[in-house]
Amino acid sequence: MLRSRLFRATTTQAVFGLSLLLAQGAIADTAPVKNGASQISVTLTGDNGGQCVLDHNSAAAGPVTFTITNLSAPAISEFELQSGSRIFGEKENLAPGLPASTFTVTLDGGEYQIYCPGAAQQKAVAFAVTGNTATHAQGTTADLLNTGTEGYTRYVDGMVDAMIVAATRLQDDIDNGDLGAAKAAYANARPFYERIETDVEGFFLPGFAPTDNAGNLDYLIDMRASNLDPAVGWHGFHAVERDLFGAGKITDDTKALAAELVANVTKLGTLAKGLTYRPEDLANGAAALLEEVQSGKITGEEEAFSHIDLVDFAGNVEGAQQAFAFLQPGIRQIDPDLSARIEAQFTAVLGMLEEYRDPNALGGYVTYTNVLRASDAVKLSKAIQNLQEPLAQISEKVATAS
Repeated sequence: MLRSRLFRATTTQAVFGLSLLLAQGAIADTAPVKNGASQISVTLTGDNGGQCVLDHNSAAAGPVTFTITNLSAPAISEFELQSGSRIFGEKENLAPGLPASTFTVTLDGGEYQIYCPGAAQQKAVAFAVTGNTATHAQGTTADLLNTGTEGYTRYVDGMVDAMIVAATRLQDDIDNGDLGAAKAAYANARPFYERIETDVEGFFLPGFAPTDNAGNLDYLIDMRASNLDPAVGWHGFHAVERDLFGAGKITDDTKALAAELVANVTKLGTLAKGLTYRPEDLANGAAALLEEVQSGKITGEEEAFSHIDLVDFAGNVEGAQQAFAFLQPGIRQIDPDLSARIEAQFTAVLGMLEEYRDPNALGGYVTYTNVLRASDAVKLSKAIQNLQEPLAQISEKVATAS
C-alpha cells in the first residue's frame, strides 16, 4: 500500500508523534546492545484507537534489530523505518496474535523516522542513531551511488520476504474456503511484486530454456490473460484472481494454484537473495516500473477481474521512488536541478494518488472501474509522463559518475 512518503515525515510531525509516545512513558533512552546489535522492541496495541510504541527512541550507529509484536491492533499491520524518502526496513502483515517479527539493519548516524500506518496517531516518530559507523566510503559520487545500491538491495530482499508471507496468507484463506478474506489477501499481496518486478522478472528454473514459459518464474507468478501461452496454461496471481473475482468461488483448482504460487514465490526468494546492482540498474528499473504503469495499470489490463489496478499503480510508483531515493545522494552531486525536478514530480504523483485512497477498499484504493478509467486515465497518464521524462535522464549520469 502506497503512502505519500516524500512529504509526510516533516520535523513538526515527527516531534508531535514522539511527544505522544513519550507522554505514554513507553520510551527509554539509547537501546541496549545484545548479540552485536542494538535491540529495539516495538509493541502494537489497540489502545486509544491503535498505538505503535517503541521501548527506546535511539540507538548507536551499527546493526540495529527491531522486534515488532502486535498484541491487539487489528488496524496496524505494517511498520516502517525511514530516512527522508528512503525506506531502510519494513515489516508487513503484522496481524494480532502472530509471533513477533524481527529485522536487522545497519544504520549510520542520523535522524530516522518510524511510521506505523493505521495507528491512531498518523505521524512519523523520530528515531535517532548516534555516532557514525563509517563503514561506507562516501568520498566520491560513485561511492555514494554504490552505497545506495547496497541499501536498495536490502529493500528488494525485504519485499521478497514480505511477498512470501503475503502469498502464504492468501493460500491459507483459500484453503479455508473464505472468499472474502482471500480477496482481501490477494489485494494485500499484489504490491510486493509490483514494487520490484523489474528486478526479479528474469529468473528461469533450472533445466528450462529461456524461451520456455514453463520455467519462467515471471510468467508463472504474474502472467495476465492477455499474454497467455497456451502450451503452458495459466498460473500465478492472476489465475487466482480469475477464480476469486471472476468466477467468485474457490475450487480445488484454486487451491492448487495458490499452493503453486507460494512455491514459486519461495523459489524466487531463494534466487533473488544475493542479487547485487549497479547504479544504472536502479535507474533503468525505476524507469521500467513507470512504463509498467503506463502499459498495464492505467489501461486496466493488469487486474482485469479485481479492478485493483490503482493498488498495482501505487506499488510500481513506490518501487520507482525507492530506486531513485537510494540513488539521490549521488544524483544531487551530479545534477542537483534534475534531482529536485524528479523529487517534485514524485511528490505530484503521490499527491494525485492520495485522491484515490479509500481505507475501506481492497488494497486501500478505490476500484478502477470503466467509468473511472474513462474519466481519469488521461490525467493519470500525464502525471506519469511528467515523471518519466526527467527520470529517464539519470541512468547515463549515474553509469558514468566518478
